[in-house]
Amino acid sequence: MRSPRADFLVRHPMRWLGIVALSFCFAIAAHAQPVSPKAAAVIATIDALDVEHRWPAGLHVHWETGEPDGRPESGNGKHTHCSAFVAAAAKQFGIYILRPPEHPQILLANAQYDWLQSEGARHGWRIVNDAVEAQQLANRGEFVVAAYQNSHADKPGHIAIVRPSDRNAAAVSRDGPEVTQAGLTNYRATTLAQGFAGHPAAWSRHEVRFYAHAVSLTDTAPPSHAHRQ
Repeated sequence: MRSPRADFLVRHPMRWLGIVALSFCFAIAAHAQPVSPKAAAVIATIDALDVEHRWPAGLHVHWETGEPDGRPESGNGKHTHCSAFVAAAAKQFGIYILRPPEHPQILLANAQYDWLQSEGARHGWRIVNDAVEAQQLANRGEFVVAAYQNSHADKPGHIAIVRPSDRNAAAVSRDGPEVTQAGLTNYRATTLAQGFAGHPAAWSRHEVRFYAHAVSLTDTAPPSHAHRQ
């Protein structure tokens, strides 16, 4: 006598195949997309900028090298350099995002958020649907950023680079993609939830926006600290 499962298989073979295919798709989605060789090359270039030791919070820095330049900080509070670091990293690949001298370093992340929405497409940027897609594109070797605009125009926003990672879709949906950033704490690698912790609404209320830009490795420049201006 056949079991109920075997009987179902005999009577509904196509439905059974559909269930198997769907289960397979869910299994694939639960696993991380592999980090491509191109993505490994992209992040190696970004890591060579040494964000953990450059773009220190509270010191005025040259935006491109991240090195303190001895100039006094303007305004109030301990200034961070997330937006300058992203601009410097993008420049390594011949990618433009709003940067000095077109905009000063103060409140640059907020301005980059606006610029990506209004001008980004003209410079090769495209909007990304969600965190999982952002991680996938970074794993393929695209230059991907996560941008947050402060609702108070006189307060800083935040921006970070999405870095390749083998974290699966469930982990990315929970804590955001892996990022590299300058900030109050500079991280070579951390989750978006941790990196944007100073802006609680950014991740918890899904106020972060993701943008991606294709990368041509032939346009890669030497690390910015090697050619100071």
